[in-house]
Amino acid sequence: MFYSILLAGLGLASQAAAACSRELLQEVTAAYIKAQAAGDPNIPQLASNASYLENDKPLDIKTGILSQAVTIDFNRSLHDTTQCATFTELSAATNKPPYVIHTRMLLAGADNKIATVQSVVAHDGDWAFNATGQLYWTRQEKWDAIPAAQQDARSVIQAAGDAYLDSWGDGRVKAPYGTPCARLEGGAYTGGSQPAANTCFMPEFPQPFSVKNRRYVIDEEVGGLDIFNDFPFIDLVKPNGTASTNFIRVEKGMLRYIHEVTVCSTRNCGR
Repeated sequence: MFYSILLAGLGLASQAAAACSRELLQEVTAAYIKAQAAGDPNIPQLASNASYLENDKPLDIKTGILSQAVTIDFNRSLHDTTQCATFTELSAATNKPPYVIHTRMLLAGADNKIATVQSVVAHDGDWAFNATGQLYWTRQEKWDAIPAAQQDARSVIQAAGDAYLDSWGDGRVKAPYGTPCARLEGGAYTGGSQPAANTCFMPEFPQPFSVKNRRYVIDEEVGGLDIFNDFPFIDLVKPNGTASTNFIRVEKGMLRYIHEVTVCSTRNCGR
């Protein structure tokens, strides 16, 4: 009897683990991208009680950016089978108006419905915003799948991203910058003239400085990490933190690409 119950339990556990497969997350991602292109927030996998944050503000998803049809020029996504989560970067340079959108979605429940959607939506006037430049440079980068034997553990990927953010507040923290490493901040690219160099280094910000409210999506297959966070200091109106994300590629434990998207309360955060 016990043996039968054990086998049944193992079977259910296996089904639960398989339910949040990479293929499922890819389907959810494709549905999200299609919904944003159409301006239709009724994503088929969306839970009826799903929560929605846009630039850190709770909104009815039917009144947010998903209700607007957006011309998407390029997209890149992460699929986190451990957390049952996705992240997507949308480049919409030819849309009127242009946007760069970072979205994380969390699935939950036995039916793996989308329970949480959080988007950082950047447009003209946000930090270093230039959708044309962002689109050009992101298309140049290679985020190919990494062979299984060379993939970093998710703890290594997260530690690299955390060290990068921690180094902003403490110069003694050594972020694992790779060579090469390039940072795409808004539409400005550090690696354009020196593609073989490490151009990602960030100096210490004025103290006190601590990046809080970090939320992660990690994809070992592409060495990908996104950290939603509250970026302090930069926005003169919101010095304790404004909505921001850092979309990162890690190769062999070292930072390779970093995309930063930060929204501002006033044009260019008042700077």
